[in-house]
Parts: sequence; C-alpha cells; structure tokens
Amino acid sequence: MKVLMSIKPEFVAEIDKGNKKFEYRKSIFKRSDVSSVIVYATKPYGKVVGEFEIESIIKDRPSNIWKETKNFSGITKKFFNEYFQGRDVGFAIQIKEYIKYDTPIDLSCLDESIKVAPQSFCYIEE
Repeated sequence: MKVLMSIKPEFVAEIDKGNKKFEYRKSIFKRSDVSSVIVYATKPYGKVVGEFEIESIIKDRPSNIWKETKNFSGITKKFFNEYFQGRDVGFAIQIKEYIKYDTPIDLSCLDESIKVAPQSFCYIEE
C-alpha cells in the first residue's frame, strides 16, 4: 500500500539533496501495510515529484525523536519544536531511498478520483 503525502517544496528539495532522511508528522496512517510514500510538492509547485520506500517509523516524544534524527532532519530545531509544540507524541518516517521522477506529474494523472491534494496524506491503491 502506498500513501500520497503533501510536503512543502523546500522540504522536498532537502529530501532530494539527501539532507532530510526523516519526514515528521503529528499523526500517522492507521494501516500497517503502508510501505511507500508518493510525494506531492505543495503549492506553489503543485505536482507529484517522486516517491520513497519507508525504512521505519519512529513513534516517541518529540524531544527523543529530535535526538535520534537531528543529523538528517533537513530542518532547524526551532522549526521542529514549533511544529510539535504541545504534542506528547510525534512520528518520524525514515526515508529509505528517494526516487525523483524525471517528469513531475499532476494529481489527476496519478489517480483520477483525487481532485485536490491531501491535507496530510491519503491512501493510494496500487
């Protein structure tokens, strides 16, 4: 099973460069069979740009997640702390290998039933 995940273009760039090997989330998919993520770069870009296999998912207190992932976070500690402010639990999706598409695609080409980008993520049937 794959999920389509919305990620800001500046973070997609860090993933592409190999600086960001963890994608942080406040909540995560309920299904246990999700093995990969299709990456949608949010507006102003607005295209599906690549995908990655999930190496692992860390569920922990944000402070512990930061200690474990900070060297490959691709973001500042300030941004991380603001994102998880007030949260007792967070998630870090470890990126196994990012594959950038040669040609970015529109959402409608990925799945005709998807009319708008997901707020966070949505499931994609293979």
